[in-house]
Amino acid sequence: MSDVAQLSRRRFIAYFSGIGLSSTLLPGALWSMVQDEEEPTVTKEMLADAEAVAGLEFTEEERELMVEGVNRRLRSYEAIRDLELANHVPPALYFEPVPPGHTATRERGVSRRSEVRMDRVPSDIEEVAFWPVTHLAKLIETRRVSSVELTTMYLERLKKYGPKLECVVTLTEELALEQARRADEEIAGGNYRGPLHGIPWGAKDLLAVPEYRTTWGAEPYKEQVIDEVGTVARRLEEAGAVVVAKLTLGALAMGDVWYGGKTRSPWNYEQGSSGSSAGSSAATAAGLVGFAIGTETLGSIVSPCTRCGTTGLRPTFGRVSRYGAMALSWSMDKIGPICRSVEDCALVFDAIYGPDGQDLSVVDLPFDWDAELDVRGLRVAYLKSAFEAERERQPEWKAFDEAVLEVLRSVGLDLTPIELPDLPVNAMRTVLSVESAAAFDELTRSGRDDLLKRQTAGAWPNSFRQSRMIPAVEYIQANRARTLLLHAMAELMSDVDVYVTPSYGGSNLTLTNLTGHPCVVLPNGFKEDGTPTSISFIGKLYGESEALAVARAYQEATDFHLKHPVLQT
Repeated sequence: MSDVAQLSRRRFIAYFSGIGLSSTLLPGALWSMVQDEEEPTVTKEMLADAEAVAGLEFTEEERELMVEGVNRRLRSYEAIRDLELANHVPPALYFEPVPPGHTATRERGVSRRSEVRMDRVPSDIEEVAFWPVTHLAKLIETRRVSSVELTTMYLERLKKYGPKLECVVTLTEELALEQARRADEEIAGGNYRGPLHGIPWGAKDLLAVPEYRTTWGAEPYKEQVIDEVGTVARRLEEAGAVVVAKLTLGALAMGDVWYGGKTRSPWNYEQGSSGSSAGSSAATAAGLVGFAIGTETLGSIVSPCTRCGTTGLRPTFGRVSRYGAMALSWSMDKIGPICRSVEDCALVFDAIYGPDGQDLSVVDLPFDWDAELDVRGLRVAYLKSAFEAERERQPEWKAFDEAVLEVLRSVGLDLTPIELPDLPVNAMRTVLSVESAAAFDELTRSGRDDLLKRQTAGAWPNSFRQSRMIPAVEYIQANRARTLLLHAMAELMSDVDVYVTPSYGGSNLTLTNLTGHPCVVLPNGFKEDGTPTSISFIGKLYGESEALAVARAYQEATDFHLKHPVLQT
């Protein structure tokens, strides 16, 4: 039965129930009266109800003119619904974060990794579990540790600590050991591919890896196998990295609750890890992988990195191909690394960015990581009102945030106060609401959304249903308002290379996800309960190099990223 037929039937039931007739009669003669029409009809009374939902009011004469066309349109809806629109099929529209009148050209610069000196190799390989990729790479490159040894160690830690953290969906053990053996053979033969060669990593379980389940963290898809290699997974394999696990995400990329449980923060097992890159952050913080891949649409890298004390990079929209990844919002989804240091994020990003001919939103612009860049030559600002508001909103974070500014000044940066554009940013979340509902339209219409574990007012099933009530015109208007926001941010960033902000300061997190600006998030302290806090650095569009450089300057002057949780089994 179509949506319209069901609506007509409910109205029919309500009417006859109201005059005292039993609804048990409806399967018979009474309901057949409605079915006599070729298609169930939307009436003028229904249009009046729809007007209220849309915040409009038409006259009786206007409804009379509308009703025939609305019914014709329903047949168009049904024709589209008869097509198979899989999650990976994008709309024929592409979001461009650079507004008209502005350019995003970047010239190729200098690329330099930091020099790593190693005085000793631990006798127990598990001592390197928390080492950053920069140091693990040195072990592998110099053949002091083999990729098989490193991979075996991380697999054992995943088996030992993963169940308690509830951060692992699937171990890719057979594939991992095969990739590790290949890496050792290549390195022994003099074919060293670079700093990720032989390094074990974990994939957020919305990235496709052939022959392994890609569950999207959700009950309706928990047996799903997507036999294609996602671009990020392919590029990491080409860099010689070793995939050891598919890691948890909150169902359909929201929160930390998935069909198998709730992913935990390794700093406090009573807390969730936040999400939706829940397993990627928890496993990285717990030393279960060398690094992980996460995704962000509205905070899914920033939030779990904050909770778990990891360092993450949310790249500019259109930097990393999403081919082979679950779609939630075609104009807001981004893929980025979650690591134990800023430079690790730079090394992983360098391996995964750039066009692939599959995701047409991806631009062809260079990325250069220069570990020796003098950040004193950059224009760095701070979000003044966000730091002031944090004193009241999060008093415990106040000292950590203000200390960040002092550290940045101590390394020679002259910080300028700025404020974000004053536009209705939260109202523009209509964009995400509509696109996510479209991405999972079939799930809603089939009723299989009832299988999802979370069924609260703020969970996806209710959000998808509510979003069916958003008129298409309002979606377009929200995107037009977004254009104003793009222009305003372009103007602001014309005088700024990087700005620093409390991670949840003001409208920054939502705003920069709508505009597509890159963000580096990293730990900046620990609360009295021993759990971490974070700070964020926002760069210009395609300005990951500068944002990473300033974030690294802060990180190198502190030691919060070197602290590790005590794990439970």
